Amino acid sequence: MISISVPASTSNFGSGFDAFGLALNLYNQFYVSFSDSYEVLIEGEGQHLPKDESNLFVRVYRSACQRLGVEERPISVRQVNHVPTARGLGSSSTAIVGGILACGRLHGLKLSLEEVLGLAFEFEPHPDNLLPALLGGFVVCANSEEGINFLKLDFPRELKVAVCVPDFELSTERARAVIRREVSLRDAVYNLQRSALLVGALLSCNFELMKEAVKDKLHQPYRAELIPGFWQVVEEAYKSGAKAVFLSGAGPSVASLCKDGADQIGRAMVEAFSKAGVSSKHLILSASEKGALVSDESSNP
Repeated sequence: MISISVPASTSNFGSGFDAFGLALNLYNQFYVSFSDSYEVLIEGEGQHLPKDESNLFVRVYRSACQRLGVEERPISVRQVNHVPTARGLGSSSTAIVGGILACGRLHGLKLSLEEVLGLAFEFEPHPDNLLPALLGGFVVCANSEEGINFLKLDFPRELKVAVCVPDFELSTERARAVIRREVSLRDAVYNLQRSALLVGALLSCNFELMKEAVKDKLHQPYRAELIPGFWQVVEEAYKSGAKAVFLSGAGPSVASLCKDGADQIGRAMVEAFSKAGVSSKHLILSASEKGALVSDESSNP
């Protein structure tokens, strides 16, 4: 048996649409072994997820076996999920990364980063969640015809991430459907300026610049319409001392970068959602420098 731990992630960071991603110290764990048939047991989050061969982890594992030319042997998977599903925290990426790494370890393969990403992109073409899940830390990335260009940068240790998780799911497909396919030059330049400013603010620890740096005109204004109370949540988080507030991934979770008072900020976001008729919970997280980890297990824990 092997165990695989993969971190959650928050991406986009407001102005960094499809470009920025940060691994968080919230993990999904997968305990995997060969079996006579495919079996999936789910604990924690995502009880509604498939428990047969249509499970994402299993589908990725089977695809990896086929692509890598190894014999497909059925597996038993125990998923211990701490990452809420369809909330903009990279839960799907944990399963995609986990399924590929399971194939590699169980079949004795040493996979390069390029091989892992090539397999992963068949299921998730956006690297801003995949790379943090795989590598950990704060990642800036860009697609090109030659592949993925990325940098893993230092993330300020003094910053906490207060994440408010509404009690409803929002599929990535629905969240992407509302985004405009063409934007004005003015809006493009607006985001370009702020995404550059955000990287500079993080690297220099100039946190007072971040409120302006996460402002966005490419995705948040459109996705906000799918999330009752979104702008009120943002406003209350800033009133409570947040340094930056943005939609996490495709939503509906809202993330706040905090230097002090993270719990107070989280509770303020929960209260703002409540006033909009949405129940929610908040999590106080930190950046995770650790990406996906694979280890051998002597017995099922």
